[in-house]
Amino acid sequence: MRTLKIIFLALALAGQTGPLWAQAAKDAPPAPASGPATTVVVPSQAPSPRDNTVGATEVLENPYGIEALWKQGDFVARGTLIILVIMSIGTWYIGIVKYIEQQRLFKDWREADDKFWGAKGGVNAGAALLREDSAFRFMAEEGGIAVKDHSAMPKQQIDLNTWVSMSLDRAVDVINNRLQTGLAFLATVGSTAPFVGLFGTVWGIYHALTAIGIAGQASIDKVAGPVGEALIMTALGLAVAVPAVLGYNWLVRRNRVAMEEVRRFGSGLQMTLLGGGHTAHKVA
Repeated sequence: MRTLKIIFLALALAGQTGPLWAQAAKDAPPAPASGPATTVVVPSQAPSPRDNTVGATEVLENPYGIEALWKQGDFVARGTLIILVIMSIGTWYIGIVKYIEQQRLFKDWREADDKFWGAKGGVNAGAALLREDSAFRFMAEEGGIAVKDHSAMPKQQIDLNTWVSMSLDRAVDVINNRLQTGLAFLATVGSTAPFVGLFGTVWGIYHALTAIGIAGQASIDKVAGPVGEALIMTALGLAVAVPAVLGYNWLVRRNRVAMEEVRRFGSGLQMTLLGGGHTAHKVA
């Protein structure tokens, strides 16, 4: 009888709560959807260096560039930098101006060879066909003036050949001096710019040694700035000197070629003024 009461009590409890495994399944969290499970682990440390999205807009400024040199340098470093800049600007300006002047002279030489010698009416008529500021017209006019001055002399103690030759030589010297103007600056820059840059280098090394002495140790943050300043000065000195030397040598060679044509024209002009005619030559 007692056993039957225990059985009825167990059945009543089972009807109210259900089986124990059913209750456990009811309380458990829902199962994930079917398919392969993927687990993503997010590390807490810094991002990978391969991640290009992090810090993409970050801009790093060079603390040892020319801008930093100008801002952090003293009056000696700034003065040296200004001198190198002036030398560079002057070099390129003179080089471009002299090149244009030489090109104009070569053009005037071809024009004189085509128009002057074929003109009818003498030297003055041929000179009128040339450009007003042409070097060859200047020589032709000087030769004509020399002939007139010699004929107007009361006592012709100097013969016409010597007088005309002296006048044309003076005209050639004027043209040569004009072509040589500015080349001395290029030669000066080419020879002194490396030493100006070397002075900036020595000044930068001096600052580096001073920083080491004050800090008591040769740390990279103490010497990087002054040493970088020294290297920049050296590079700027070479960058200014090399174009000046190359430009000087190139312009001097072109001046030599131009003056050969000027002297050749002067020789033909002298023969024409003396009545000997002109020896034609082929234009290169």
